[in-house]
Amino acid sequence: MKAAIINNYATDVEIADVPDPVLDADSVLIQVHAASLNPIDNIVRAGQMKDIIPLSFPHVMGYDVSGVVSKIGANVAGIKLGDAVYARPNQDDAGSLAEVARIKADELALKPAGLSHAEAASIPLAGLTAWQALVDKAALKAGQKILIHAGSGGVGTLAIQIAKHIGAHVATTTSAGNADLVRSLGADEVIDYRTENFEDSVSDYDVVFDMLGGETMERSFGVLKKGGVLVSIKGQDTNNLAEKHGVRFEWFFMSPNGAQLSELSALIDKGIVKPVIDSSYELADVAAAYDKLADGHAVGKIVVTVR
Repeated sequence: MKAAIINNYATDVEIADVPDPVLDADSVLIQVHAASLNPIDNIVRAGQMKDIIPLSFPHVMGYDVSGVVSKIGANVAGIKLGDAVYARPNQDDAGSLAEVARIKADELALKPAGLSHAEAASIPLAGLTAWQALVDKAALKAGQKILIHAGSGGVGTLAIQIAKHIGAHVATTTSAGNADLVRSLGADEVIDYRTENFEDSVSDYDVVFDMLGGETMERSFGVLKKGGVLVSIKGQDTNNLAEKHGVRFEWFFMSPNGAQLSELSALIDKGIVKPVIDSSYELADVAAAYDKLADGHAVGKIVVTVR
């Protein structure tokens, strides 16, 4: 099969022929129609997480996938040949930028009927990250106030919509050029990170969802009320700021979860959550897609069509 691979850390992404994945008893194989890129792709590719996520080479890139079931493992029930599904596969099954992908049955969900494969492929990793941050870690409730950093990014655009569905008051940081977009997704307050300090605009918040780490994360502790929570996917609280501010800190790395993805599918089918696509590339042009990802200013997700 054709696939987008790297042959070592910090090398270019290229298209090559590699063997199809081998079907496992608890998995399905799918004919891939589309995949999407995530910042973690370039972090792993650079070798910045090789102590946690060691790669073997050649390594097939890609964590998000949408496609059609072509083979079913012996222990898999409830899935039919020809089903349109989407998923964020686990690390061992990662490799969605390919003509064929393997997915564990408990990590996939039926593709929302109203989405194209390209739109569906934009959802899993970012959507599950947002869901697990807001629902599992923050336990966000109706009437609470949440600050979502990087609201126009892949995770942020979905987090705003999920938070509004829950019934929260949502503030978000983004650039002025993306203000109308994030408002259309449900943001109640928009802070231009280039010209404003967010801590001058919001205070006494219940939740902060941080996707940036560093100084932004550290400053975010100051906008929380006592007993609030800061959820981060980017940094650790090495300075014990949570204790100093009387709040809770949660760091996490998202986990594949087909049941939660099905819950997101239901919201998508009802029109409550919608994907935001920055740009689309063919598999042959995947190197250009990764260049676009590297510039750090994608609005929503970058997708790659395979069929």
